[in-house]
Amino acid sequence: MTYTLDLADEQATAELGRRLARALQPPVVVCLVGPLGAGKTRLVQAVAAELGASEEVTSPTFVLINEYRSGSAPVYHFDAYRLTDEDELLQLGAEEYFAGHAPAGPGLVFVEWGDRFDRLLPADRVTVRLEPTGETTRRATISDPAGLLTQTITAGGD
Repeated sequence: MTYTLDLADEQATAELGRRLARALQPPVVVCLVGPLGAGKTRLVQAVAAELGASEEVTSPTFVLINEYRSGSAPVYHFDAYRLTDEDELLQLGAEEYFAGHAPAGPGLVFVEWGDRFDRLLPADRVTVRLEPTGETTRRATISDPAGLLTQTITAGGD
């Protein structure tokens, strides 16, 4: 299943994140694709908030992985932008996280720039592609070939 949504502003991106939080069940890997500033981290912030995480959600660009454990399900947030090869991703323990064996247990694993290491990501993953279409607008394309989303993701209300 593939969904395409037009997002009018940052609030619409956040609403998409809230909807994803309600539609995904751990363990699951979500590959986030899009240029710098497309809203990848904003999406993860909204997911973590919807799950009740109390930690401040920030981009893991320099630390490579952030863990948010205080919500109803752990959120693991990888950033592959600065990684130079597959070995660096594996050294972070990515395979354990992807398999649901992360330190805080199975969670929602988000991998920004995951398309750079497509071969290492599980085949049964969700991919969210965010593309700027204007100064504040985005297009989100969500691919869910394995049917991991427990509900339809739409642009409007529930």
